[in-house]
Amino acid sequence: MLLYSMFEPFSRAYYVGRLYVEPHGGERAVIQRTQHERVNEQLYASGEGVERLDSPLVMKVCGSHFAVHGDDRVPDHTLYLPESHLEEEGLPDLKEILLAKADHASRLLDIYTEPAGR
Repeated sequence: MLLYSMFEPFSRAYYVGRLYVEPHGGERAVIQRTQHERVNEQLYASGEGVERLDSPLVMKVCGSHFAVHGDDRVPDHTLYLPESHLEEEGLPDLKEILLAKADHASRLLDIYTEPAGR
């Protein structure tokens, strides 16, 4: 099963995909809002009743976990990461991204604060 064509199963805890990763001056990690909502709906929604589609996704990239939100200003298939939380050089670049599955994401969000940790 492909998850909104950006991610595919990787392990019990993660999906894997590739996104263009770019540093930005914002305070939180963001992807394009429509993509965020579609991935959120497929990954985190139970399919019962009215559900929020703006809950943060949890992605691991550059050795850190980030709570990822939607933003209309981000290009498709791009992940903006806060410059202040990046130690890796060589960005912007196409990177492998791990997207936490729902149960794992829930645990990570309980543990970490914005961004979802280091």
